[in-house]
Amino acid sequence: MRLFSFATAEKRGDYLWVLRAFDMARGAYVVLLHASDVVETLNRCPGGPRLTPTEVGPLLEQLHQWGVLERSYDGTRAATLAEYRNRHFVYQFSQAGFQAYRAVSEVLEARLDEASLSRLVLPELLADLHTLAEANRSGDAPRVYRVLNRLDRALSDLADRAAHFYLTLGDLVRTTEATPEAFLAHKDALLAHMREFSMDLARFAPRLAAAIREVEETGAEELIERAARCDERVLLNTAEREADWRARWQGLRAWFIGDGTEGGLTECERLREATMSAIAAVLSLLRRVTETRKGGVSRESALRHLAGWFTAAPSADAAHALFDAVFGLGRPRHLAMHHPDADIIPAIRSWWDAPPLEIARTLAETGRPPTPGAPARLQRNDAGIRRLREAQLDAQRARSQAARSLAAADVHDRELDERETEVLLRLIDAASTAWVPVSGRVSGTTGSDSGVTLTVSEHEGSTVVRTSRGLLHLNNRKLQVRETASTRKSKVVAAHAANRTSTGGGSEPGAHTATGGGASDGSGDSQAVNGSGEGVG
Repeated sequence: MRLFSFATAEKRGDYLWVLRAFDMARGAYVVLLHASDVVETLNRCPGGPRLTPTEVGPLLEQLHQWGVLERSYDGTRAATLAEYRNRHFVYQFSQAGFQAYRAVSEVLEARLDEASLSRLVLPELLADLHTLAEANRSGDAPRVYRVLNRLDRALSDLADRAAHFYLTLGDLVRTTEATPEAFLAHKDALLAHMREFSMDLARFAPRLAAAIREVEETGAEELIERAARCDERVLLNTAEREADWRARWQGLRAWFIGDGTEGGLTECERLREATMSAIAAVLSLLRRVTETRKGGVSRESALRHLAGWFTAAPSADAAHALFDAVFGLGRPRHLAMHHPDADIIPAIRSWWDAPPLEIARTLAETGRPPTPGAPARLQRNDAGIRRLREAQLDAQRARSQAARSLAAADVHDRELDERETEVLLRLIDAASTAWVPVSGRVSGTTGSDSGVTLTVSEHEGSTVVRTSRGLLHLNNRKLQVRETASTRKSKVVAAHAANRTSTGGGSEPGAHTATGGGASDGSGDSQAVNGSGEGVG
């Protein structure tokens, strides 16, 4: 943005004239200018300032500091040794500086009241589309490039003109600066212009869509490839040029055919709807202007009369009283509410006799009843959840390890530690759900948990299990703990995977191999069924 400093500097007029001299020389194919050349060019400009080379020199140096001009040394201008040592500099536009100057110049020279819809471009678009189809069919790449480039510029000009026209029209409808006389003088031409453009757009839109489909039938990809091949932007490679021309063709296609979405409007249809809405807005404005002229009372006239009353007020107090009477901004706002118990304070009681009610602060300040507001933000303790989950998984792994240790040997031939005792009691609890006889006699039962199965079978005499908590006596029952079939299968799969890894087979990235006894899923569910021996529920 430093490039635009010349437009807001204290000597912005002089800077603009100096840059205008460089622009005029550029039009005459002269690029490098000395301070004396700038002075000569300004002297030939009608209305230009009369500056000396001494005054122009600091201006050129400052423009060079801002990056608008580039500076180089020219030793050919020195006629003496003293002049050679004084260093003669010549200046020229930098690439970005020229763009900045052109942008400021276009803004200064633009007439913002010139706004019109381009009707004549529609038949030109239709003729160019037919020419483009013929050129693409015959394989004439240079002609394809020229016509497609002309189509792109014409459509861009149509869109820019339409945007400018409707923006200006919206300002005209909303503004209060336009007098009724000026509006009535131009309303016929304005309505006729929009009506003719709308009719031309409705007449040419289907023909333009058919012409675009005709071009696509000749080969859209070949069209883009030929245009990119003849494109002279050497700093872009072929793929970038093709992508640019493909985007331009898709934009042209979307204007008259659309993007293919169901129910979506094309840009041409949106433009026609905007034109019809603009006609309705102008007619509404015409009706308001006509009613204003007929009745003689409008917002403007009312405000003028009010201003006259304020001016004629005899005192400041009278002016304040007039202000309160007109605007009513200083009066309190009263609120009427019903008492919660209508029997104690009926609604027909006068305000003078009824006691005051407590109301919410929001209702008193804004006139709107209070709302419960947005729900409070949910506080999530992710770290705590993660710690609890890790503790749960550690407990599951410890229980699974204890279950595998319990199934490794006969429970009657050794003493069980604390974890093995806990697993055994859980298994007995699961098996006892099917151990209670309803009628007859239960010969045996089973229970499974943590990847192992407990089988309770009949046995002559009593049996004893030694645990860390004491002796567990069983009357006519014997316990047998073994791993479940799914746990044994997972061990076989894990061993096979480990064997493949050790022999160089490898494993897929992200794969996990479980070894040992099957771990519980953490749900704590246990199952048991009636039966003897092998039945597992």
